[in-house]
Amino acid sequence: MSASGHAGAPREADVARARELLGEERRSIDNIDAALVHLLAERFSHTQRVGLLKAEHGLPPADPAREQQQIERLRSLADAAGLDPTFAEAFMRFIVTEVIRHHERIRHEGATGA
Repeated sequence: MSASGHAGAPREADVARARELLGEERRSIDNIDAALVHLLAERFSHTQRVGLLKAEHGLPPADPAREQQQIERLRSLADAAGLDPTFAEAFMRFIVTEVIRHHERIRHEGATGA
């Protein structure tokens, strides 16, 4: 039986409605993706300032204790939101790795006067 409850091929009207719903879902996904990009840009703006502060004061680019706290916090938030905590952790580790890379670059540029 098809999704429309009829045996055989779905009706043309059902396919048209499915395409309409698909378009609506994709527009919502596109809006969320745009919001994620803007949120990540804002986050990286703050982490750049953190990197500058660390470089100015001789602090290390990485803070493993803070990173672990953030991972645990995000896993808990993800679980409460119905998102796979393992995915949330992998996503956060990806972001933190990029942030540390930026902090190392900032420290290096400060040390070389670049």
